[in-house]
Amino acid sequence: MSSLGDSTKSVGDGVKGPGASVAKGNRIDAVFARLKEKKQKAFIPYLVAGVPGRKETVEMVLELEKLGADIIEFGYPFSDPMADGVVNQAAANKALELGVDAEAYFGMVADIRAKSQIPLIVFSYLNPIYKYGMEAFAVRAKAAGMDGLLLVDMPVEEADAFRKVCDREGLALIFLAAPTTTPARLAKMLQSGSGFLYYISRTGITGERDTFQQDFEAKLGAIKAGSKLPVVVGFGISTPAHVRTVCRLADGAVVGSALVRRTMEDKPFPAMLADLKAFAAPLISPTKESWT
Repeated sequence: MSSLGDSTKSVGDGVKGPGASVAKGNRIDAVFARLKEKKQKAFIPYLVAGVPGRKETVEMVLELEKLGADIIEFGYPFSDPMADGVVNQAAANKALELGVDAEAYFGMVADIRAKSQIPLIVFSYLNPIYKYGMEAFAVRAKAAGMDGLLLVDMPVEEADAFRKVCDREGLALIFLAAPTTTPARLAKMLQSGSGFLYYISRTGITGERDTFQQDFEAKLGAIKAGSKLPVVVGFGISTPAHVRTVCRLADGAVVGSALVRRTMEDKPFPAMLADLKAFAAPLISPTKESWT
C-alpha cells in the first residue's frame, strides 16, 4: 500500500538473529506496526497463484491492495493440500493444470513487485518446498520479493534448521496453532515463529462456515494474551460479522475460500474481478475501524 511507502526501502537489509528478532526490516512487521499505530487490524486475503490465470492473479493482488488488503497469502499449489477444503483443493489442482510451477509462481511475484510493496507470504506445504530444496527455495523466495513462508504441515519441533535459513534471508517463518494445540507446543511456536501467529478458528479444514467454534473467543483470547507476535485468524472467515468478531481479539483476519471460490467461477475476468472486489470490500471495512 502506498502508506507503507518509505518504510520498505531497507526491507531485509541487515536482518539477523532467530525468531522475532528477524522481524526487523520485514514488510510484515512494518504493516503490523503501522496498523497498531492507527488502531486498525490486518486484512489478509489468500489467493492461489495462477487462478484463474497468471496476469489475472497479479491484477487481483493489486486490486485487493487498492481496496485495503494489508498482506497477501500467495498460495503455492500442491497436489495434496490436506488442510484445505474442496474449494482451495480445486483451485490448487487448477493451478497445477495451468502449469504453475516454481518459475511461474516467482514470475507472478516479480510482476507484483514491479508495482507493489505489499507483503507476500508463501502459503503451501512442506513437500513441494522440500522437493525444490528448502534452502534453495528460501533464497529464491527472498530474491523474488517474498516476505515470509507459511508451510501448513511443517512441525515446529523440526523447523529449527529451516528457521535459521529464513532468519538469514530475512523471511518470516509463520506457524499455525489450532484449538487443539497444547500449551507447550504453542509456546514453541511463539518462540520460534516470526511475522505473526496464524490461529485456526476451528478444528478441521478450510472452507466457509456460518459460526465459530464454541470456545473460539476464550482460546483466542488466551493465546493473544500470551503472545508477543501479532495473532491473525483464518479458516472459515467469510462474512463481515466474522471479521468484526476476529478484530475484537486478534490483529487480523484471513479470508481464503470465500475469495478463491469467486476466482473459480466460469465468467469473463472483468466480471469476475468486479464480483471479487464487491465481495471483498465489506470484509475489509471492519479492519479499518478504530480498535482499541
